[in-house]
Amino acid sequence: MKPYSLQQMPLDERPRERLVRDGADALSSAELLAIILGSGTKSKHVLQLAEELLVAFGSLENLSQATLSELSEIKGIGLIKAIQLQAAFRLGIRASKQAATPRCKIIHPKQAYDLLRYELENEMREHFISVLLDAKSYLIAYEIISIGTLSQTLVHPREVFYPAIRHKAASFLVVHNHPSGDLTPSKEDLHLTDLLIDASVLLGIPLRDHLIISKHGYVSFREQGLSFKTANNSLA
Repeated sequence: MKPYSLQQMPLDERPRERLVRDGADALSSAELLAIILGSGTKSKHVLQLAEELLVAFGSLENLSQATLSELSEIKGIGLIKAIQLQAAFRLGIRASKQAATPRCKIIHPKQAYDLLRYELENEMREHFISVLLDAKSYLIAYEIISIGTLSQTLVHPREVFYPAIRHKAASFLVVHNHPSGDLTPSKEDLHLTDLLIDASVLLGIPLRDHLIISKHGYVSFREQGLSFKTANNSLA
């Protein structure tokens, strides 16, 4: 049995064709990875394989720094695919060193939106991301916690706090996208935010905000007065 490939997708949904038609910036991170990978496995679509890579390593930065051995540990990523990924990321890293940017400070939700909008606004599945900050509100890192379906992603508080504890973050924000374009928070979004606020108080790692992003912009739970009612979690 041949592995699932991009050629099995409807023509107008194939990442290569979309890149030609709309440009690389219109593609999600998973779609760009899928182009590099080329094909999936006998039981796994190439886009699913790409999404699993993002979840396994937590962020594009972590993925870009992975060794051939670490990449090959992912089921469906053999040595050839691992080499292709590492080569592509090394080129990107060399290019980025020529255009280094100052440290990113996040003191307003718009800054978190600007950080992640191009990574999230074209995603066709919900991505849940944790944005980790130091004591002076400078970005430490951001990590993908979960990738879900078109309409939801399942997240447990322990998965959210693990990167914050590992990176010794002083505080953090959470961000997820709504592929439908509707920025209205769901009941599940509100419930999860309440859980995270309660846990943040216990762990001493304040949750600064929760953002929803779509191609139409963003919504800040704090700015809307949703769930954030305690001074203990002040964004300022």
